[in-house]
Amino acid sequence: MPLQSTARPSLTAQVIEQLETLIASGEWPVGTRIPPEPELVRELDVGRNTVREAVRALVHAGLLEARQGDGTYVRATSDLNAALQRCVARTSVLEAFEVRGGLERDAARLAAQRRTDDDLAAIDAALARRSAARQARDRAGFVQADVALHQAVVAATHNALLIELYGHLTETMLTTIAAVERAGFEDGVVTRAHADLVTAIRRRSPGAAERATERLLQAAREQYDRDSEDGGA
Repeated sequence: MPLQSTARPSLTAQVIEQLETLIASGEWPVGTRIPPEPELVRELDVGRNTVREAVRALVHAGLLEARQGDGTYVRATSDLNAALQRCVARTSVLEAFEVRGGLERDAARLAAQRRTDDDLAAIDAALARRSAARQARDRAGFVQADVALHQAVVAATHNALLIELYGHLTETMLTTIAAVERAGFEDGVVTRAHADLVTAIRRRSPGAAERATERLLQAAREQYDRDSEDGGA
């Protein structure tokens, strides 16, 4: 088969690629309002229609969200995250808990086996932020700290594929944790299970770490069920 000339990417495609890079790199984190259209036109040195088409494409893909009268916000960091969010919207919180459970039990076991001193310092710091937010009744800060703790545990596995996969589930995790917090601030069983998980990782006890993860997820599921039935959700 003879070689054929490759098509040059359109200007819109180039703008989409630049915006995707800003989102994926974290320069535009999830929840951030992106610059207004005139600023994008000026910074990218392209026409208004090109910017509109690029933004519209990313809104359609689920990476951006246009809010009437308020601007456009980053909704997901990748096509996979956007797809997961759409899937979560069609499934139950309990199903999301089941997915978390499968990954987090393995992560806890591996973290206990492989963690370094630096990993443990990151885990301890995240647990401290989580505890401080819980004491302050800071729901938003608590959810972010809880996610950071579980991410630190996953990072301690030093399994690149697991870390990458779990990173794509961050927004799904936020959905389950926020759901529990809307139902009612977590009870002492969940708090103690998180502390037990960190202790097991510190002591390099894989079985104890796995059991602590199972307890904390089970307790969180039970609290969500209980408080939802009481009308808290």
